[in-house]
Amino acid sequence: MTGNRNKSIMKHIPNALTVGRLVLTVILLGLLIYADRPKHGQAQLDRATLLLGAFILFIVTGLTDIVDGYLARKFEVTSKFGRTMDPLADKFLVCGAYFCFAWVGQPLLKCFGFEELTLHIIQWGTAIIILAREVIVQTLRHIAENRGVQFGATWSGKLKMFLQSFGIGTVIFGWAFVERPWGDWFTIITYALMVFATVLSGIQSLTRRIK
Repeated sequence: MTGNRNKSIMKHIPNALTVGRLVLTVILLGLLIYADRPKHGQAQLDRATLLLGAFILFIVTGLTDIVDGYLARKFEVTSKFGRTMDPLADKFLVCGAYFCFAWVGQPLLKCFGFEELTLHIIQWGTAIIILAREVIVQTLRHIAENRGVQFGATWSGKLKMFLQSFGIGTVIFGWAFVERPWGDWFTIITYALMVFATVLSGIQSLTRRIK
């Protein structure tokens, strides 16, 4: 009886973590947007403090994803809600962060002397590429699985997720603390690798579907 009760409780913990991750993501995105507001008076938190909070929230959000997956595998507890919402929570975090960056005009990449239009292309182009890839791949996955075809993650997809997450942390940290040329170089290289991995994983998914 107690064992069944404990298993029932454990079954809901991964879902609770997923919901918590969604809530933390909303707060994180709010901090990113609010950090770009001009400072009015002494009562308002300074930008570095807000972005440090956003950076910590981002780390915590990532940890909940790891714990969520670990518990689901360890106790063999899965649900339709978890299978649907867990990947959506990840996409919401990644896509939301890059669209927030584009909205507030980050990264600035000052050392390159880019014109405003070029920066907009980098910022919004990155966000749109990430969103387009997710929409296409999720659509293909839905079609494939409805036909009984396995559509698991690929190595390029895992690399893409790592670089996207790394890029989010890089932009937040650089925005808050690092105003050095090496920081801009680090960011632009991270963005280039991330976009390459995003496009590559999308192409691989399309190829798998065509086959």
